Amino acid sequence: MAATLKPYLNAVRTTLEAAMCLENFYSQRVERHNKPEVEIRSSKEVLFTPLEICRNDKEKVLIEGSINSLRMSIAIKQADDIEKILCHKFMRFMMMRAENFFILRRKPIEGYDISFLITNYHTEQMYKHKLVDFIMEFMTEIDKEISEMKLCLNGRGRISAVEFLKNFN
Repeated sequence: MAATLKPYLNAVRTTLEAAMCLENFYSQRVERHNKPEVEIRSSKEVLFTPLEICRNDKEKVLIEGSINSLRMSIAIKQADDIEKILCHKFMRFMMMRAENFFILRRKPIEGYDISFLITNYHTEQMYKHKLVDFIMEFMTEIDKEISEMKLCLNGRGRISAVEFLKNFN
């Protein structure tokens, strides 16, 4: 793990563990409704202060909490146009399958690549530390996946260019 990545991930992990204290909270406007307050933003008193953790200007995490839900948005490092395209396609692929990832949102927050929504029901049905571990594993593996896809794409491009240029010799 890179020297700058470890403190960044530790800060995200600690913040997530602290913000994951969610409880059942019914709507103050509609009787017997329980909606994620971080999404509907109906009552300011149940929303926590959003926290942004930045590794650099292109790689950051936004953690927005409320009394019954937590929304985490991740901006993934994209150094060039190829990485932007690969990241966009990969995130789109994952978001189309959001029902298989129970905590994944179908649409990310503006300015971020992917968002997770964790409600009190998720923390009641799943282990909190396993949810945090999943998100941390996702954050470490996504950079590796995009780098591997970029290397594979460059390799295939090189092979295609060599085969194409053989015809001109």
